[in-house]
Amino acid sequence: MDAYEEKARQEVTVWQEKMVRRPSFSSQITKGIQDRLNRLIPERAHRVITEAIKNMVKAVLLGSEFISGKPLNDAPLAQRERLVREKIDSYRKIAGASGFGIGSGGFLLALADFPILLGIKMKLLFDIAGLYGLDVRDLRERIFILHIFQLAFSSPEKRPEVYQQILRWEENRTQLPMNTDDFDWRTFQQEYRDYIDLAKMLQLVPGIGAFVGAYANYQLVEKLGQTAIQAYRLRLLHAKRIDAQNNYES
Repeated sequence: MDAYEEKARQEVTVWQEKMVRRPSFSSQITKGIQDRLNRLIPERAHRVITEAIKNMVKAVLLGSEFISGKPLNDAPLAQRERLVREKIDSYRKIAGASGFGIGSGGFLLALADFPILLGIKMKLLFDIAGLYGLDVRDLRERIFILHIFQLAFSSPEKRPEVYQQILRWEENRTQLPMNTDDFDWRTFQQEYRDYIDLAKMLQLVPGIGAFVGAYANYQLVEKLGQTAIQAYRLRLLHAKRIDAQNNYES
């Protein structure tokens, strides 16, 4: 293992500890605020968000619009992650610009930002998967992408469960559902909606909506990108250890 991979392994270890950490008192307070905000959000907004997430999940599982280029094969981890960080930076800027422009336009345009931001995030995850050498034409890789998304935006209570699914991915991939109807999109959309409500509600406030929208979108894409890096590191480094162990034993 070279110096870069060793540093990545250490960062993954720290990240894993965060994934299984018990919810803090402040996160419980935040959850209470989000629950109250849920009751304040107009029903129309709830319907728009729910439908956007449902359609996005279907597009990820069934469509091809997020696929671009071939997987990057035979590249060292340092090269892969340099390209990944360039992608994240590019998509952050796109999302920030979208949030600023739409946040300036009031309630209806702010609602329109939900499906736009979802598309930006999913395209980023597909691009990242390809840079880590994984073929997103495989349905199981698309399901993994949805797990990354869910891990990034889950509540502290739900996060350890999703993390365990990612941790055991290689061992369980042969048992993954190949029927798209088996994916629990309802839990998926509820967790995501709850996570972003606090920031995105402020985007509806006149006068500050544009700045809140730009900042929120920028930070949400950053969080998703960093979660994807650690999740794929976990898979690749785990696979490399297994290969090294098998070679040693043979």
